[in-house]
Formats: sequence, structure tokens, C-alpha cells
Amino acid sequence: MEKEDLKILNKGEEEEMELQGYRLCHWRLVLVGLGVLCTGGFLLLLLYWMPEWCVKSTCTRTTARDAEVVLLRSVDEFKRWFLARVRVMLAPGSNPFHSLETQTTSPCSPSSSSCPFSSPASPPIANGHATHPSEGSPTQELIRRYADYQPTQIRYFTFHSSKYYWNDEVQNFKVLNGLEDLQISCSTLHSEHSTGLTRNQQEYRRLFFGFNEIAVKVPSVFKLLIKEVLNPFYIFQLFSVILWSADEYYYYAAAIVFMSVISTATSLYTIKKQYVMLHDMVAAHSIVRVSVCRANNEIDEILSTDLVPGDVMVIPSNGTIMPCDAVLISGTCIVNESMLTGESVPVTKTNLPNPVPEDMRGETDSIYNTEEHKRHTLFCGTNVIQTRFYTGELVKAVVVRTGFSTAKGQLVRSILYPKPTDFKLYRDAYLFLLCLVAVAGIGFVYSIVLSVMNEVSAKTIIIESLDIITITVPPALPAAMTAGIVYAQRRLKHIGIFCISPQRINICGQINLVCFDKTGTLTEDGLDLWGVQRVENGCFHLSEENAYKENLVKSQFVACMATCHSLTKIEGQLSGDPLDLKMFEATGWILEEATEEETSLHNRIMPTVVRPPKQLLPQESVASQEQDMELYELSSVYEIGIVRQFPFSSALQRMTVVARLLGEKRMDAYTKGAPEVVAGLCKKDTVPENFAEVLEGYTKQGFRVIALAHRRLESKLTWHKVQNINRDHIEANMEFLGLIIMQNKLKVETPAVLRDLRQANIRTVMVTGDNMLTAISVARDCGMIPAQDTVIIADALPPHDGQAAKITWRYADKPSQTSLLEEVNISLEGVSHVDEPKAQELYHFAMNGKSFGVIAEHFPDMLQKLVLHGTVFARMAPDQKTELIEALQGVDYFVGMCGDGANDCGALKRAHGGISLSELEASVASPFTSRTPNISCVPSLIREGRAALITSFCVFKFMALYSIIQYISVTLLYSIFSNLGDFQFLFIDIFIILLIVFTMSLNPAWKELVSRRPPSGLISGSLLFSVLTQVLICLAFQTITFLWVQQQPWYTKWTPFTDACNLSSHMNTSDHNSTEPDDHNIQNFENTSLFYVSAFQYLIVAIVFSKGKPFRQPSYKNWPFVLSALSLYIFLLFIMFHPVENIDSFLEIVCVPFEWRVKLFLIIVVNAAVSVVVETFILDIILWKLLFSREKQGSFGITPVPPAPQRGIDLRAHKCLSWMCCPRKMPKARYMHLAQELSVDPDWPPKPTTTTEARPHPQNGSTYQIMISS
Repeated sequence: MEKEDLKILNKGEEEEMELQGYRLCHWRLVLVGLGVLCTGGFLLLLLYWMPEWCVKSTCTRTTARDAEVVLLRSVDEFKRWFLARVRVMLAPGSNPFHSLETQTTSPCSPSSSSCPFSSPASPPIANGHATHPSEGSPTQELIRRYADYQPTQIRYFTFHSSKYYWNDEVQNFKVLNGLEDLQISCSTLHSEHSTGLTRNQQEYRRLFFGFNEIAVKVPSVFKLLIKEVLNPFYIFQLFSVILWSADEYYYYAAAIVFMSVISTATSLYTIKKQYVMLHDMVAAHSIVRVSVCRANNEIDEILSTDLVPGDVMVIPSNGTIMPCDAVLISGTCIVNESMLTGESVPVTKTNLPNPVPEDMRGETDSIYNTEEHKRHTLFCGTNVIQTRFYTGELVKAVVVRTGFSTAKGQLVRSILYPKPTDFKLYRDAYLFLLCLVAVAGIGFVYSIVLSVMNEVSAKTIIIESLDIITITVPPALPAAMTAGIVYAQRRLKHIGIFCISPQRINICGQINLVCFDKTGTLTEDGLDLWGVQRVENGCFHLSEENAYKENLVKSQFVACMATCHSLTKIEGQLSGDPLDLKMFEATGWILEEATEEETSLHNRIMPTVVRPPKQLLPQESVASQEQDMELYELSSVYEIGIVRQFPFSSALQRMTVVARLLGEKRMDAYTKGAPEVVAGLCKKDTVPENFAEVLEGYTKQGFRVIALAHRRLESKLTWHKVQNINRDHIEANMEFLGLIIMQNKLKVETPAVLRDLRQANIRTVMVTGDNMLTAISVARDCGMIPAQDTVIIADALPPHDGQAAKITWRYADKPSQTSLLEEVNISLEGVSHVDEPKAQELYHFAMNGKSFGVIAEHFPDMLQKLVLHGTVFARMAPDQKTELIEALQGVDYFVGMCGDGANDCGALKRAHGGISLSELEASVASPFTSRTPNISCVPSLIREGRAALITSFCVFKFMALYSIIQYISVTLLYSIFSNLGDFQFLFIDIFIILLIVFTMSLNPAWKELVSRRPPSGLISGSLLFSVLTQVLICLAFQTITFLWVQQQPWYTKWTPFTDACNLSSHMNTSDHNSTEPDDHNIQNFENTSLFYVSAFQYLIVAIVFSKGKPFRQPSYKNWPFVLSALSLYIFLLFIMFHPVENIDSFLEIVCVPFEWRVKLFLIIVVNAAVSVVVETFILDIILWKLLFSREKQGSFGITPVPPAPQRGIDLRAHKCLSWMCCPRKMPKARYMHLAQELSVDPDWPPKPTTTTEARPHPQNGSTYQIMISS
């Protein structure tokens, strides 16, 4: 039954989950209630922490349809459990898109046959909202109006702010997103959804979709406090405090309570502040008054919270902040989408095309999709700056999605419910804590056995045994671990990098591959016009510097440059895409837009008009060439009106406008875009034969090339038809006009930053929407591809005409020998070292977005091999950038992504460390945002990440050693029925541990990136070696101290009358005589000796673990840490060699002879020397080098080459140490494993004469075969 009724929610999506249905079981609830009483509430806590146990212990399995509680489990690597309560509401129908006026009364479903609205036995109505703001409960209104209808039970549950409704058709719960659920075509959207909804329909839909609000509820302080306090760590602290109080350690317990209160208060303040900030960000402009069209042609003004999918909203002419996602069905809008993309360039949104009936032939009338039709969609939270409208026809948009289903809502959900950070450090931290608990368990058993053997009272046995556990797991660990991240975040903010996900800072320390967008990231944002190359009669003219010439003013080439753009005037200033601006400015033409007054005088929309300056026009009317006479009728005014825009689409890689010359009857279509795409739309005889040659010549030099094309439209295409025609009908049989060559200069900082990353063994990859050869050229110019390396271009073709998908391989031309000599030194410095002789030429793969898509679909195992050496990915669509990030993560790279935030949102969010180059302080599209508009922020982020990561390791190691040192002291003292005193615990934990742990985290990052990376987890050879050796050293020296003090000639069992230092001190013993009896046997020679030695041991391991170079600045530059450690050393030496009576009595230490103090000092000095030697020389010099050499070889995918024979002795020592500390095995990282495989593959890399073909039926696990081309 379980297998059969396991449902999959959101299949194939990021939030995919398994769902199981459960029904509450009363007898199980009673048993659990008894268990809670018997365990003093602990069972309730356990069930709160473990949702799976909670559901399974109180419920029985049932079908998903009849479930009262659903148990959800994520299918990602975290396998998290959630529970949700299924609620029931009554509605007049089961489908929100059905019309209540037209539907007939239908018999009840089996589940609702006995549930009329008035039935007292019916389940309570729970529609998720209490009352409508103005009309009372919408459900009650519908009950009154549709009393004749048989009510339907609607079962639903809410999870992560999304409502999932039971769907009888698919027999599963489904989330309702909006109009897109209907899979409606563009023409249907115009014909059936453009009239608006009646009030009844609106209220009926609101039952399902709820109010249009992104409700970020700020929890009360009490709720937050309960949630924080119920954290397992705080429960453990509460348990510890109760235990210490029972053992009369009042001061220490009070100190821990005080620290916990401060920690909780700080945490609550931070969480509350984040909630308030998010609430304010969302709440700003979220509730506005909007005008909607009703089905009876009325205009109704309502609150934006009342909007539902299907409402037709009127966009005001003076602009607005969009309260929902809506698709334009009439008019155009200028929108600022910086809230979503981080880029504040205004975008033109046009109305959704409405294919006329004669044009509807299957494919032309596409299904509406917000992603595909985003140039026609206004997204929630974006700012509509201006609208262009018709007289009598307002600018209208159909509401598509509301609330949390909108683009802004999804962003807010991703912030409210973030995916857990999967990082080895955090997983290992839990394992390490479990190890500490296991150690505590040994002490627990030891303490019980010892106490029972010596017939100690039961109360003492329980308290002292449990005390061991509280000592071993340090209470200040979480606070200590976050200190380094908080300091790193502060340093990042200081250099202009803002972070909305602090946990990712540590992960950035592991980044070993960074993807860069090209335009605006590696190169300057603005493009400069380098020149133009016109085409006439199918032949190229010579290239010209600009088009600002009298003889070209009336040419189609210049007309295309002047009209084919999405520029608009905002407050008198031209605004829009930087490329469009440069192109338009190069013509010298003037753009004029109609005012509202002018538009209202016309029956149609007043077009945007462009015209040349008067000085460029001929002074007198002279007949020009025949073709110009055909195209233009000369008149005193020469103006071109832009009638319709088909905006630029990343997927189509082109934009088109329909324009009309003043006085002309026929219209013209102008297209600009990627040369390969535009040439494919043109008549073959108009494209020059040497087109590919000329284009390649420019792109190899790194120029950005844009092609222009023109078509004279048929006279039958009227203005009205043009407004509704599909762009595919316009963009065909065009005439090729020529090329615009734009120069995209590298940013000054780019080459140096990429060189630093390469020297640090961090791979760099270019992901761009630009032409491939341009991208390869830029990659060579900036040093991403060294001059002597080969570039292999993979051209993949999808299956067609019964042929399998195939990849053809070709080698890109290398630059001249001169550039080889110039760049070879940098290249060698970056990627070669003693252990890596270059046995073969290095190579890089390059491919475009189409090839990437084909390879991902038909050659999945080939894709992993390609990304291992893939350096240039051109013509990539935004979703393909995200897929590439996932593919790189799939082979275990830690991926960074740096982009300008425009088309990179998905990739920036998906990468381990995404950094957006945006002027906005906190772009919600990216975990990190840099105010510095160049890639110099990337090494800074990685350096700070490495420093934070090493700080986390240092702190964790120190806290682990602190626990073990204290554990050793207490265990040794337990053997003589003694313990550390209350104030000794207090002094160690407050004045030594907290002071040291918060100052040792202050080391800034090292000033440059080094070629080795810190380990990613605590369970690594070097770290385990470090911790275990220091544990053994501390254990040895404490045991020596404990045993040696008992062998001293002056040693006796200490009593208040003992005076072992009467020879070396003139302390008055009369005070001792009046000392009260010591019930806990704290004051004795063993306690005092171990207190001194252990106090110094804390400081020794703090200094030993506080590593500086190569990831952090040396500790001596961290003056708070130096000052703290020095002060504590001086204080401890002072009280050891010059006892102060008040301090001794406060710390409950006893006076010991001076000779023993000298011996203790010698023990401490030798302990320090051994610790430093083991950590610094053995670990850092020998072990680190061994591990590092392996890792470095793996990071470039190079198999280690056996050393020369004369190094045999070194090799044996190397092997021995390797076997001891890090046994040889296959590399853990998938990319290293692949690199080893490919290094022995004779067919890799593919030769330029080969074709790789997909196999329909994979053999031997391979989905392709390589064939030699004939």
C-alpha cells in the first residue's frame, strides 16, 4: 500500500517532494500523551524536532485523498521531512476557472454527498482567509447567491506559502499557479480572457487563489523566542544549567545562563530585523488601488489585494508598481525591472501578439508562457515608468499570477525558505560532535563504575556522571563558529561586497572554478561603434568608420540603425539598452515621442518618430537612384514612424520593428541581431558569398558584430493587421543590409584578476550570449585561454530525417607566433610547476547554446567530459547558464558565478558563490552583490571565504581541544573524588575560552590568493592528525603532572591545615585554619597542578591552531588576540610564581612549594614546544605539502607523473607518510576521477577529423560512438 500511495509533488521541479497520507489515530495520541507526561515533556520535544516520528507515532497510513495529515519528504540530497495539516473548504465548484453562471448543478462527489452548506455535520469552512475587507465572508456571499448548487468539498494544505489542492483527475495534490495552469494559447487569451471577470467570478476564484498579497508575517518576539529556545542546543544548555545547580555550581550556571540570554537576545534581534527588512521590502507599494475591467465593459476600482488570475487590469498612464504578474494585451509599457534583475536599464514591453484567424496554423499560435513571453509580461514588483496607449482603448493587462506565485513571490519564498547549505564542514561538525559525545559516553561509564566501586551515593553518581557529558560538548560552540563568518561579512561590507546569505561565505573559500559573463563583466558595459560594412547587390562594400554621412541618410541601412531599437525618452533623456543607444547615436538622428495630448487626438496609437538632423538632408529635392525613388517619395519632411516593435529575445537572438516612412502607403520591416540568425532569415542572393569569411575575420579580433536586414511589406498589411501579426510572418524573405561592428573593450582589471585566479589553480569559464568566435577572441585577450593552447569547437546537431544526433569537432585557429611568444611566460607561470611536466598540449572546448542543449539531451555522459575542459560557452540562454552551473556542480566543482545580474539571475542563485556586479546594495537575485563594477571583487570574496573557512576550522579545533582538555582534567580528578571548582570553571570558560575564541576569529584574510585550497571538511587527514596529536600531547602532560605531583616528597593528602609551602612563602596559615570543610574535595595539590597546566594548555592550543599564512594574516597582526593571550599568560605566571591570597581562595587553589612551581613551568614549556613542533613542522611542512601536491594535480585534471629514479628514497618516505595519513584511493571529486580516466583515453580529446554520433541504445554504458569522417 505504501508504495502504491506514494505521491510525487512538483515532479521535475526544484521543489519536488514525496507525499504520504495519514489519518489521526486516537489511541496512539493517548499513548504519546502518556509518554510526554512520563518523560517530563522530552518526548514532545523529540517529536517537534523529528516530524517523521511525530506523524508515524500519532497517525495511521491512509490514501492521499482521505488524508488528514500529509508527510512530505524532499527528494534532494538533504531528504528533509515536513508535515502539513489537510484542511477542507466548501465551494460552489471544484475548478476555479469554471464560470458559475454557466455551470449546471451536478451531483455531489462521494466525499461530499452528505455535506450541504447548512449541514451541522459538515467540516468547518477553512478557506485560509477570515473575511473580505468590504463584503463580509466571500464564501458566505457565494452560499447565499448559489444556494441551489450542490457544494463541493475542496481538500487542500498549505506548505511554504503555497496552497496544494486535491485534483481528482490526476489523483494528486497540485499547486494552483494561475492562468498558465490552463495552457491557453495567445489567441485564446485575447479572445476569451480580455473582457474581464464579473464580481461573482472574482470572488469565486479568490476562494482558491486567496488574496493577492505576499504576506511576510513578522513573528512576535514570543514566537521567535519559543522557536529559538526549543533548539536542541539550548535544551542541552538548560539541562546543563539544572545539573550544575544541583551540584551547587551556581556561579558557573548563572554565567552560562547570562551568556545564553545575551546570545538568544542577539539572535532574536537579528532574525526579527531580517523579517522586518523583508516585510518592508515586500510591503512597499504592495497594496494600491487599481482599475479593472468588468465583463459588462465597466471600469471598477478595487484594492490590488482583491486581484485574481483572469482580471483585466488597466495600467495607468503615469506608471505604477505592478502588484501582480500580468500580460499586456493592448498598448506598450516602459518598465524598470531592477528589483528582479539588478539591472536598471528600462525595458520596453509590448502587447501579446494576437494571431489573426487566417494565420493560425498550429505552431504560430503558441501556448502562453511567462518565460517565453516575458517581453509581453509585466512582473510583480517592477516599476512601470510610462505607458503608450490608444484613444478609447486603454493599456490593459490580464492578471496571470498573484501572491506567492508571482516572480516577486517566488523570490520572497526562496528567501523565506532557503535550501539548506550543503557543505562538508557542517556535516563533519555534526560527526565531530557525535565523536565528542562518544568520548563523553566513555567518561560517563568510567565515572559510574568508579563511583559504584567506591560506594558513592546515588545522587552524586548521577550528577557527576552527567556532568562529564556537559563538559565534553562545549556550550559556546555555535556562537564561536559563527563569529568568524560575522567578522568576514563585516570585512566584505567594508570593501563594498554585500551578502544576504552569510553561511555561503565559508563555501566561497572552497571555490575552484568561476564562471564569468562577458559583456559588462569581463568587458566594458558600453560598446563603441568601430565601423559599419554595408551590403549592396549581394556584395560587401569596404568598411566605413561611421554612417553619419549625407549620401547614406536615406539609405535602408541607416533607416534600420535609426528605427530597430527599443529606446524611449524618460524625462527628456534617451534611455534603453546601451548597444541600442550607441547605434542610434552613431546615426545622429533625432527621436520624438508623442505626448499624451497628441495621442488622444488620434484614433490609433501615435508612433515614435525618428528623423535625421536638417543639416544631413539634401538642400534641394534632387531625384536619387531608381531604387531610392521606389522606396521614398521626396518631400520637405523626412520622418519614419515606428509602428510595431518585436522586442529583442534572448532565445531568438534578434529584434524587429515595422516602420512607415511619412507619406508612404507600404510599410517596412527592419531586423537586427546575431549575424548567423539574421543571415538565415534573408534571401540567399542578398547575402554575400564571403559572409562567413568576413564575419569570422571580425569575431576573431574580438569585435561584437550585429547584422541588419530589411523587407518591404505587402500593401495588404494594414496597420491593424500589423498589430496582431506573428513575428515569424514578418521575419522572412528579408534583404541583407550589412554589418555593424562594435568594439567591446576589456575592463582594465580583467587580465590581472584572471591571472591571479589561474595562479591560484582556480579555473575560469566564460558564459556569454555573444558570438562564439568573439568570445574565444576575448578569452585569449584576457588570458583565460593561453596563446599556445588549442581550442576545440563542438558543433552538435539534433536528430533529423532519421539520423542520430551528432557532434562534429573542429579546431579554432591559433593566433600568430608573435602573440605566442608574448603570452607563453604568463601561461607557464599560471599552470605549470615542478610536479606537472606537460606531456601533451593543453586544450579547451568551446560551444554555443544550441550545441550545449543537444549535448545535454543526447550525450549526457559526454557533457561531463566536456565541462572538464570547457572554457567558452557562447550564445547561452539564461536557463542554459543555470544548467551549465548544475553540470559543473555535478562533477564536484565548487562553482562561483560573476555576472551583471541581467540574464544571470538563475545562475547566480544556483552557484555556490554568486556575485552580482550591481550598484544596488542588496540584489535579491544574488547571494553577494558588489558595488565595484569589475571582477576584482571575485578574488576578494574567495580570500575572505578562505579566511572565514580556516577561522571556522581553527575555532572548531580549539573548542574541541578545550572540551577534551577539561574532560581529561575532570576525569583524572574524579579518580581521587575531586573536581574543578566553580570559579575555576568560570575563569576557564569566561576569561580564557570566550576571550580567546572571539579574538582569534579577527585575523583578516591573506593579501593574495595562493595556489592551494583549504580542506572542505573536518574529517580530513591533516585536521584529524592535528586534533589527535594535540589531544595526545595534552593527555600525556596532564597525566605526567597528575602522577608526578603524587611522587613529590612533600606530597600528602591536602587538608585545610596543610602548609606545603611554609618554607618558600610567608603566608599566614591562621586563615586556613578557619576554612570551612570542602565537601567537593576541590582544594588539593592535584587540582591546583592540573588547573595551572590545563590553563596554559588552552592558551598553547589557541596559539598553535590560530594559523596565519597562507589563508589569513599572521596572528601577531591580530592585536586583540595578541593582547588577550599575553595578558592571560602574564596573569597565570603571576599567580603561579607569586601567590595572592585572595585570588587563590577565589579560585580554590592551594599553595605548593616553589620547586614544584618551577617544575610545572618546565612541564608547560616542554608541552608548548612539543605542540608547536608537531603542528608547525610535521603537519604544515610535511603533511600539507603531500596533500597539496595531490590536490593541485587533480584540480587541473592532470595525472601525477612518477618521479625520477634518483628520487626513490624521497618517494618511499612520501609513500609511507601518505599511507599513514591519507591512504591512497580514488579521488573523491568526480572531476579528478574523470581527469584520470581521460588521461589514458587514446580517443581524447577528439581529433578534428572525427564526428561523434549518439547511440539510440547505449552499449557498455556509453551513449555515443566516435567515427572518423571520410
